[in-house]
Amino acid sequence: MDHRRADPRGELVRPYAVTRGRTEPRQVIALEAVLSASPTAVAESRFAGHDKHRIATVCEGRAQSLAEIAAYTRMPLGVARVLVADMVAEGLLTLHTAAPAEGYEERMNLLGRVLSGLREL
Repeated sequence: MDHRRADPRGELVRPYAVTRGRTEPRQVIALEAVLSASPTAVAESRFAGHDKHRIATVCEGRAQSLAEIAAYTRMPLGVARVLVADMVAEGLLTLHTAAPAEGYEERMNLLGRVLSGLREL
């Protein structure tokens, strides 16, 4: 019998352990922010832990939004946000501007497209 499935606390403990108890990222990264990883960064991420390596692999060769990273890795969004912010600080991911700071309408359209793409998964 798989004890992780029998004990619902197992699902809560792992994300807490992955972020070492942190719930806030080092820097604020918007859901629609676009991130990428170079082949060199993917190779270096192997030494940063399994979860960070999975994130880097998802971002290699194709830029992904924070929301897409969380979906593809099946990670809770809060955990992905903390790990991605760490990876940007460590130089394992490159953060690209997804939309202008002003222009609420454009940002909402972009977010709508991201959510639509996630639903197609």
